[in-house]
Amino acid sequence: MSEAFEAEPGRLDAVVAAHLGVPRAEVQRAIAAGTVLVDGTPLEKSHRLAGGERIEVDLAPSAELPREGPPLEIAWRDEHLVVVRKPAGLPTHPTENRRGGTVVNRLLGMGIPLSARGGPLRPGIVHRLDAGTSGLLVVACDDPTYEALSAMFKAHEAERRYLALVRGSVPHDRFEVDAPLGRAGARIRVDATGGRQASTVFEVRERFQRATLLEAEPRTGRTHQIRVHLSSVGHPILGDRRYGGGGDDARELGLERPFLHAWRLAFDHPITGERIDLEDPLPADLEEALRRVGREVRPA
Repeated sequence: MSEAFEAEPGRLDAVVAAHLGVPRAEVQRAIAAGTVLVDGTPLEKSHRLAGGERIEVDLAPSAELPREGPPLEIAWRDEHLVVVRKPAGLPTHPTENRRGGTVVNRLLGMGIPLSARGGPLRPGIVHRLDAGTSGLLVVACDDPTYEALSAMFKAHEAERRYLALVRGSVPHDRFEVDAPLGRAGARIRVDATGGRQASTVFEVRERFQRATLLEAEPRTGRTHQIRVHLSSVGHPILGDRRYGGGGDDARELGLERPFLHAWRLAFDHPITGERIDLEDPLPADLEEALRRVGREVRPA
């Protein structure tokens, strides 16, 4: 696999691995072999990128990904892109250690062509949803659409809205969490010194006796961003055991995963210019949790 892209700030091996969706060890082997170039020059794996450098990568090709079922529910589709309703429990794309059981595998099983520009493990993937998060996800079917969608998401020109049920009573009707995020092992945490800038706007949709339903609008696209930002202000997402949202109250609501749903996605089609504005109702498990916590609430 060969690919060239503009670098994000950070350590060389980590930046390349994150962009391609491959293990860092695989990238480190390529760096050692001299097949990763920064502005045309091979550098050490620990080299710190300022951002904006041209990265050229040549990795050994991976085995073809399995084509699997069952099919995904399609919210919108043409020859350039597809928007799917991702169910909870389904990862977005494969990894080197997990080759199947993802959105990508199911789209391939449906015979939907995917852009190769995302790399061998992330074909067509321009943004991701956590495995436990349900909702709307757009995937590129050809390379020009992938490039245009990637630029759109990087510039935050696509509108994404999530619904989250959080623990406790949120004091403000509308607020913003602007806190940089960094990685600590498998967890993401607020990191004021070495983290990457991250911002999320929240608005109260409904208040309950022991929980609050929020709408979240991420202004950046960091891993676990909404989950960590809410946990950092003392209102973890109910059902999110990794970031403090587990416990008896989540179990009483029947939550087996974080109450987080990507309910709205709106953007201008990068090829045709058509406005695509989609909504996805809450799935049954989250509707049931709302019924238990107070009364049924649907997106307005």
